Amino acid sequence: MRSKKVDDLLKEELKDPYFKELWELEEQKLEMVKPIIAYRIKNNLTQGELAKQIKVSQQHISSIESGEFSSVATLEKVLLFIGYKVKMEAVPLTKNIKNRILKSFRSNKEIQMA
Repeated sequence: MRSKKVDDLLKEELKDPYFKELWELEEQKLEMVKPIIAYRIKNNLTQGELAKQIKVSQQHISSIESGEFSSVATLEKVLLFIGYKVKMEAVPLTKNIKNRILKSFRSNKEIQMA
């Protein structure tokens, strides 16, 4: 019963274009870490063992797997090691979405995403 309320709340929040863009960004970040986690599982590696092979800290691996990409260079280093590359692009919003997001900002709505 409780999960239905969460689903309803999420459905309502996703009507806000700014929230929706942030939510989609989180989903994209999750897709970027899946290959790293799959690689570790397939090769029976801990975060520390993978970090040692790549010459980054275990904390970097943990942060990346948690969706924290404060260093795109480190993310790229990890992905290159396991056979992937980073591909990023800035895509302009449609005028309608941009206006709705600006309206959301002006309404003093604070939206926080992890």
